This record gives sequence, C-alpha cells and structure tokens, in this order.
Amino acid sequence: MKKSITIIITFLIFTSSFAQNKFGNPEVNPIQIQKTFSDWSIYQSKKIMLSRDFTALDSSSKEISKEAFLDQLANGNFIPIRLKSEDAVYYYKLFKIQPKTDTSIKATINQIGFDALKNYKMEGTAFPPFSFKDLDGNEVSNETMKGKIIVIKCWYIHCTPCIREFPQVNKLTEEYKDRKDILFISLAEDSPEQLKAFLARKPLSYAVIPNMKEYMNESLQLNSFPTHFILNKEGLISKVLPNFESLEVALAKESKL
Repeated sequence: MKKSITIIITFLIFTSSFAQNKFGNPEVNPIQIQKTFSDWSIYQSKKIMLSRDFTALDSSSKEISKEAFLDQLANGNFIPIRLKSEDAVYYYKLFKIQPKTDTSIKATINQIGFDALKNYKMEGTAFPPFSFKDLDGNEVSNETMKGKIIVIKCWYIHCTPCIREFPQVNKLTEEYKDRKDILFISLAEDSPEQLKAFLARKPLSYAVIPNMKEYMNESLQLNSFPTHFILNKEGLISKVLPNFESLEVALAKESKL
C-alpha cells in the first residue's frame, strides 16, 4: 500500500512538472529581469514582438488566446517572457510583476499591451476608404491599389523613432523592388512644403502623402508613431506594427502567401 502511494505521488509530481515545462523554460530569469527598468526595457525591445504570431500562455502555463494575453498585459500585473523552444513556434508566457518592481515597468507594459491589443483587433478589418495624392501628384486610393500588398508607414517629421528607421525601410523597399504586387506608401502629418524640404536631406523610398494628420487621428485613431500597416490583396488589414523589426518579419510572411 505504501509503495502504491509513493508511486502515485511520484507520478503526480512528474506530471505537474511536465505541465509547467512542456513549452520550455524562460529564456531569462523573470525575477532578475525586473531588477531595473533598463534591464527589462532592453529585453522587451529586443526579444518580445507582440505583433508576431505566437502561442500565448498565462501565468500557470495554460494556453490562452492572443487577445486574452494582450488584454492581461494591458490591464493586469504581468510581464511577458519568451520560453526556450527548439521548434519554430514562439511561446510567450505571463509572469507576475514583483511587489518591489519599479512601477514604471508596469505602467509601460500596460501601455504597450493596450497598443498591441488595439492593433490586434484591427487585423482582418477593411482599411478605411481613402483617395489622396502623393508629393509627385500620383493618385493613391483603395481602388488604384486593388490586388496588391500595401505597406503603409505613418509618421511625421519631428518623430525621432520614425526618422531613425528610414535607412531600414529604404533597404526594405530595395529588397522588394522586383515585386510589382507590393507597394510602399507613407502617410505624413506635415505639409507638402515641409516634407519636400525635409526629404531633400533625409530621403524616403516610399511614396509620401502629405497633410494626413486628421485622417490618421480620426480614421485610423493612431496614438503612437511610427505605425506600420500591411494590407493584403483583398484590402484587409493583415498586420498593424509598431516598428521596423516587426514590419520586416510580417512582410516576409505576407509576401509568401
């Protein structure tokens, strides 16, 4: 009898351990990474890409929807950590924020989660109707771009992160220059005169549409820049992305569909 109980206890411990680790262990120490805002911020910016496709796990290692995961980041008390994995799937797990952790970490994660959730909910919806002219006088509209993959960068002249990624997005357009089914356009808040003067010093390979502040605020309801959109060939929003790194990954996937 005693031997049977021992076997049962051993089995329960094993299965419990397996349930916790079957997705892999954290790639960093979840407690250690919270020691300073700088440590967490560097990890977050380099390793966590909430716009990508990933398997979402709650704090008890239970699979949940991506929407539920992002909602908990936006409204809860968690940090996301990637788990080590030998397969091609990304696993992100929620870990509790420690009581003595810098409160700015939680505040920043809540904002990141809020933006990521908002972006995620836009996926699969139609891009708002538009018909504008770029700086060269070319008409750009939903109709003229039908049947193509559209990459849209939203920015303005005084947005430092927007300008910092110019060399990267210019390189991206060069990479896809032979793909006639992929178009790159940008929506800018600034006037044609301001943009022409600025772009003479800092060129952008995208078609640039001026005076888009009202459209971006009201139709797209943007509150952070840069923001990138990828539209599929049906004119639906495939991805909404916060930076070049996310854009590069998402476009590589969309271009193969």
